[in-house]
Amino acid sequence: MSNGQWYPPEWPARIRALASGELSAVTPKRAATVMLLRDATTGEGATGPAVHMLRRSTSMAFAGGAYAYPGGGVDPRDDDHLVGWAGPSLDTWAGRLGVDTAAEAQAVVCAAVRETYEEAGVLLAGPTADTVVSDTTGADWEADREALVARELSFAGFLDRRGLVLRSDLLAAWARWITPAFEPRRYDTWFFVAALPEGQRTRNASTEADRTVWIRPGDAADGYDRGELLMMPPTVATLRALRPYGTAAEALGAADSQDLAPVLAEARMEGDELVLSWPGHDEFTKHIPPAASPPTADGTDGNLS
Repeated sequence: MSNGQWYPPEWPARIRALASGELSAVTPKRAATVMLLRDATTGEGATGPAVHMLRRSTSMAFAGGAYAYPGGGVDPRDDDHLVGWAGPSLDTWAGRLGVDTAAEAQAVVCAAVRETYEEAGVLLAGPTADTVVSDTTGADWEADREALVARELSFAGFLDRRGLVLRSDLLAAWARWITPAFEPRRYDTWFFVAALPEGQRTRNASTEADRTVWIRPGDAADGYDRGELLMMPPTVATLRALRPYGTAAEALGAADSQDLAPVLAEARMEGDELVLSWPGHDEFTKHIPPAASPPTADGTDGNLS
């Protein structure tokens, strides 16, 4: 592997099974992930914002050891009633996200805010439309966070009980990627950007991560290019897209110009060779020979080039 690109060794067989009709694609579930940004602090020297990333536990079967952002699936309960809302209207969000209804838009945005709280301890909500909570530590906050993770409490119920307004104006939609059709677990994922609210701090609150880091997008992308940081294509692509911006505010300001057309992997045959590609992202193209070797003891497949 010349870079940190993560591919499961079972993909070639699954791709061929899908092409032959032996495998049926599952419907992707909706999900959201957040690229949480903070500007350089005094004494750090380098310019440009840092992004909060977590490393998936190396023991996990799917993408173990890969770096990603806080995120997860939509909870169906997040659109069961209107929540306290600040920022662009739900209809505006529906148009931006490319969904049909205000309820769908609320569910996706709620997922982004909820997952950031569940996995990083950062909450994009406040008592009023122009305030944000400054401290989410303490036993009562942790009890609520754990209840959210266990799905014992809906995010809408959490906001209502605490009298909080979801600050959708602190988020901006950046990209949308859909898990390839040959994967057994598929997600239709919206990527958001947000700035770390003043007074709040991130922490590793996820049971699926073994470490978290603040790292500049360019440094993370360089680590991937050197093969030092393992990542999936959507993560690398969004890091590269963030690289030009000097502050978190600049990145948020540029979000409206980002294309939210869904990116979905395509597989095609060129002679006997299988070619896997992501439209608009040529760097991730993979050429898979017809006789791919079975996975080795360490789970790698040397014929993925």
